[in-house]
Amino acid sequence: MIEKISNMFDTVANGSNGSVWLVLLIGFCFGAIILYSRLDKFEKMAGFMIFEDTLVPRMAMTTVALSSLGFYFLVDAGYASYAIKPTILGGLIIGAILFGTGLVILGKCPSAFFVSVSEGRVDAFVGVLGGMVGGAVFTLAYPWIENFIGPDLGKIRLSDILGGYDLTIVLTLSSVLLLTAYLLPTINYVDPADEKSK
Repeated sequence: MIEKISNMFDTVANGSNGSVWLVLLIGFCFGAIILYSRLDKFEKMAGFMIFEDTLVPRMAMTTVALSSLGFYFLVDAGYASYAIKPTILGGLIIGAILFGTGLVILGKCPSAFFVSVSEGRVDAFVGVLGGMVGGAVFTLAYPWIENFIGPDLGKIRLSDILGGYDLTIVLTLSSVLLLTAYLLPTINYVDPADEKSK
């Protein structure tokens, strides 16, 4: 077990993603942003699910827009690379249903679980354990699962469908997301249980 963990750090260190310390620093910064924006709180996700809080969609749209722009220019400058995953329709649908179900039950995105665990949240720890067990089951059962997750539709890119225009697509979609995030009203959900306890 210890050897596998050590190999994991070696893989990161020997890859083209920067040093282990840089990866840890980025992770800590990411966690700090989640804590500061309170995206690890159950009521924020619950409020989003019932359309009474706009923090989650605004943060998500802003993050995707800015990271898409940054990533495009990093790739264009040769500082980063990416691999397109194949589109397996059945797997995407089943995965989306499982992901959405877990999101609603636990009220967190997977990235926020570890931030909540660092705060001592037991519900998040249960979610992390469930994710690890689910990952292990998926790995062991993959030869069987592979038979019904659907055909491989190939590596689909929007720029391939439109015949290029990568920068135009990135700028257009990022602009739409940023504008939508800006125009969404700021609505903060207040948990009725918290109000009653005051």
